[in-house]
Amino acid sequence: MVVEAWLARAAAARGGHAALDTPTGSWSYAELLAAAQAGAGELSARGAEPGSRVAIALPAGLAFAQALHACLLLGAVAVPVDVRAPARERERVASDAAVVVEEPLSQRPRSRPQASAATHDLDAVALLIHTSGTTAAPREVELTYGNVLWSAFGSAVALGAPPHERWLSAMPLSHVGGISILLRSAIASTTAVVHERFDAERVLRTLGRERITLVSLVATTLERLLDAGLARSPSLRCALTGGGPVPARLLERAREASVPVSLTYGLTEACSQVTTVPQPAIADPRARAGPPLFCTRVRIDRDAAGDARKGAGEILVRGPTVAPAAPAPDGWLHTGDLGTLDEQGRLEVVGRSSETIISGGQNVSPWEVEAVLEAHPDVREAAVLGAPDPRWGEAVRAIVVRRADAAVDARALKAHCARVLASYKVPKQFTFSGGPLPRTRSGKLLRRELRGR
Repeated sequence: MVVEAWLARAAAARGGHAALDTPTGSWSYAELLAAAQAGAGELSARGAEPGSRVAIALPAGLAFAQALHACLLLGAVAVPVDVRAPARERERVASDAAVVVEEPLSQRPRSRPQASAATHDLDAVALLIHTSGTTAAPREVELTYGNVLWSAFGSAVALGAPPHERWLSAMPLSHVGGISILLRSAIASTTAVVHERFDAERVLRTLGRERITLVSLVATTLERLLDAGLARSPSLRCALTGGGPVPARLLERAREASVPVSLTYGLTEACSQVTTVPQPAIADPRARAGPPLFCTRVRIDRDAAGDARKGAGEILVRGPTVAPAAPAPDGWLHTGDLGTLDEQGRLEVVGRSSETIISGGQNVSPWEVEAVLEAHPDVREAAVLGAPDPRWGEAVRAIVVRRADAAVDARALKAHCARVLASYKVPKQFTFSGGPLPRTRSGKLLRRELRGR
């Protein structure tokens, strides 16, 4: 199926409306379209063509958005590169690209007219995204125009898409959660507000002064904003929070501050969101990660993987947001994540099968133990891993970052865990870290970097 090009449609409908606001400048849809058309001409002159890969190694901002939409107009595959990744990783991501964009593209049209696509083929590949790689090397995921469009539809059904929407992202545009905001905004002809990196004070000021209606966060950035004094602003209708588990303690803090949090679960292979708490249910304290998006199906496979929690199993996903190469032969995307579904179809994510600790024959979800530890008032963050043990096979080990001026010790934390968890889930080893735990730019724990600590 072929549809009208999103940016061209937005410029025709709302040419003077703000497409992109950044700390360094803003563009209307008419201005963004003109810049993208000029950029498409430059990419073509440099050897890019429909179907070829174009690596975008630019910080989040106007120039990145120009290059992204230039690729879409040309029909080239956009490959975002994390500019803060090590040089070797950046080179690997860009290795198969026909063109690498490391400087802003020209905004001046070329003298020779350059045709650009007025349509998008929904079956064609639009993006090549690299996964976060929390437990192994990042993987390539090809997402089609259809995946992106259905994801935008599903998000809009869950959260709404009013014409005055101003969606703030301080997330990396090299990952699906960040770049999706630029694309959803173009599809809906609304405004994306983009920061190059997360800075709690800057985000807090923006939320208070710039009529932000939606903001995308992860647990760590939500906590930093609450620490900085975040309270409900008159315009904010949703703080979409995902990228990993969100502790119950943190959700309670957000409710006390009147911050409307919608929990979401997603992954790159499903073009970001899979389940999202819909706008009307945000105030419901029972809502964990919401029902599936419109036209997305989720089921729990208890035979493939599971933990000791009743009803838990591997989360399987099916629908038009799933990357074409991602499903297994049975037609389902096997996420490797563990979860449960309640009677209303609300998902609760309880861990990842590859991270499950098997101690004395019992399965332990690190996420469950981390949530208990992080509920302690003296604990800022925690990571739970399996450590080789001659008696138990694996012993539950915790790495803990204390809050400032806290002196809680291993004995106190063991007693805290024992009040909530079965004995085999209580960590047998504790290590205290003086600094923040390593995370991806999207907020996920980098467990592979914690193994040697």
